[in-house]
Amino acid sequence: MRRTTARRAVALTALCTVAASIVTFVILAQPSASTSLERAPAVPPLVEPDGVVDDGDGILPSGGASVDDAYAGVVNLDGGLLSALRAAAMDASARGIRISITSGWRSPEYQDRLLREAVSQYGSAEEASRWVATAATSLHVSGDAVDVGSYDAMEWLAEHGAAYGLCDVYDNEPWHFELHPDAAANGCPPTYRDPTQDPRLQR
Repeated sequence: MRRTTARRAVALTALCTVAASIVTFVILAQPSASTSLERAPAVPPLVEPDGVVDDGDGILPSGGASVDDAYAGVVNLDGGLLSALRAAAMDASARGIRISITSGWRSPEYQDRLLREAVSQYGSAEEASRWVATAATSLHVSGDAVDVGSYDAMEWLAEHGAAYGLCDVYDNEPWHFELHPDAAANGCPPTYRDPTQDPRLQR
């Protein structure tokens, strides 16, 4: 009887030792919280806070996060406009056409700077207004307008953009598009000769 009890005690001790070893192995094999955090991909900070977009790098045909989402000129666009652009870019890419943003959202300060540069380039505020709006009226400042490239992309969007609610607005700016959600059903509204003919900018 004593021998049986002793054997049971030895067996129980051995079993506990094995179990402890297994638990220790499992714990050590798991990555620590600090290791997981160290391996997590870094989220890039917003770049170009005034809205400058480097060389038309502003959009990829993807609904997911990309390096382009670090640009303030992209992420500050109206959500509906950006979604429409991504959908159009996806379909255009299947036909070998890349739609990129050359200018999207702009800060008021950036818009003012562009206007000053236009006045210097064109020689007068009146002529500059055919190309650049004031910060108070610009649809870029409100995030409701986008300029696209390349010329193939402009032509493709001019022909197919209405299906996505994307419409060109000015005859002299074939790169400038805005969101008109009813365009898929009713077509895009008539274009203006240039921004000076747009009543939205006359305030």
